[in-house]
Amino acid sequence: MATTVTSTDDPTPVRDPKDRPLGRYLMCVEVRPQATQIAVLEGRALIEHYLTRAQDDASQIDGNIYLGRVQNVLPGMEAAFVDIGTPKNAVLYRGDVRYDPDDVEASDSGSSAPKEAEQSARIEQLLRPGQSLICQVTKNPIGAKGARLTQEVSLPGRFVVLVPNSSTYGISKRLDDNERKRLRRVLDEIRPEGHGIIVRTAAAGGSAAELTADVEMLVGQWNQIEASAKRAKAPALLHREPGLSLRMIREEFNSQFRGVLIDDEQAWREVRDYVARISPELATRVEYYDLNVEPLPLFERYHVHEQRHKALDRKVWLSSGGSLIIERTEALTVIDVNTGKNVGTSNLEETVYRNNLEAAEEIARQLRLRDIGGIIVIDFIDMEIAENREGVLQAFRRALALDKTRTQVFPISELGIVEMTRKRVSEGLVESFSTLCPICNGRGFVLDEELL
Repeated sequence: MATTVTSTDDPTPVRDPKDRPLGRYLMCVEVRPQATQIAVLEGRALIEHYLTRAQDDASQIDGNIYLGRVQNVLPGMEAAFVDIGTPKNAVLYRGDVRYDPDDVEASDSGSSAPKEAEQSARIEQLLRPGQSLICQVTKNPIGAKGARLTQEVSLPGRFVVLVPNSSTYGISKRLDDNERKRLRRVLDEIRPEGHGIIVRTAAAGGSAAELTADVEMLVGQWNQIEASAKRAKAPALLHREPGLSLRMIREEFNSQFRGVLIDDEQAWREVRDYVARISPELATRVEYYDLNVEPLPLFERYHVHEQRHKALDRKVWLSSGGSLIIERTEALTVIDVNTGKNVGTSNLEETVYRNNLEAAEEIARQLRLRDIGGIIVIDFIDMEIAENREGVLQAFRRALALDKTRTQVFPISELGIVEMTRKRVSEGLVESFSTLCPICNGRGFVLDEELL
């Protein structure tokens, strides 16, 4: 049973590292007027980094729920552009439109089966210009692209995700079979009528009372959203996702973290109180890093600055002496694996195999750290033995299993090429810390005007 933690108004001093609760990860939150940054470390290694600028509130809208107004419907693209009050209209694709038979105009197909009618309904039958609808942002606007929307709204809590007006019913596949069976029994008792529920990995070991409280909070939240939608005039914001710090705590923080260090007292109080409500047994791991007492800034103490600068470089050195070259293009990211200074100790095939194994793990870490999304092509060093190629591929997939972002990896080719995709959820680390070069416009070179 969870132990209740009584919150106090006195900042908790940072304990000596050897006195910390056992845990695999450490979260460091650096709050500044211009931006908030969060670093996640595994041991001493930086594995994830997040940044949100103070002026980014208009573009960081992932998860927000809006009452939108359809501007125009494009049958040829099977999409509609929706005004949600942002500078660029958001896009809603046919596959993300909620099907309601009462809203569908008569179809030429004449199908009477509900499932067939749903599949055959065209977007111009489901949506019309000027129509108001409740929608949720699933992807922030990136570059020239507007935000992406869905009508399948979901409200994430600490332990469950509520899917309003849906029959969705599921439990995280990352939980073992016994825990899934236990949670399914709990879910059968607490599932709200008329809504779907997805149980998150964080629910492992959670009691029925904890899950019930989470569900009741989310149902109350949805009732407020529906009430606001009835009063509002499109476009209007109905629900805003919490700030970066609280989102990270909600999505990531669990018993595997040995602590959360926050160098801003107001943010510390907000996060501490939130954790005390949802996971009282973890509240003591949220600690205030007092810059007036500590000799070094938070990110310097844990060498985040140094590792972040390395993550912005195109070249990554491996401990064996090999290296990675990471090149970004408009369409995809290319990663080249080299032996570099690695001369090996046995034969060429063994040297190449060991170098590729090390590169596979480092590539998976770099994808998370740099938040690289889209199409990714990896050029491993050629291996003659098929078993070695398969071994590298399996090692790469195991390393990617630690990544919470969805990935898809295709078999390694005879040339040592691996093609993969990783869901694009943000602009990426390099883009977050850089602007387009005004001289070369991002091309990476300057033309010699005298020769042109």
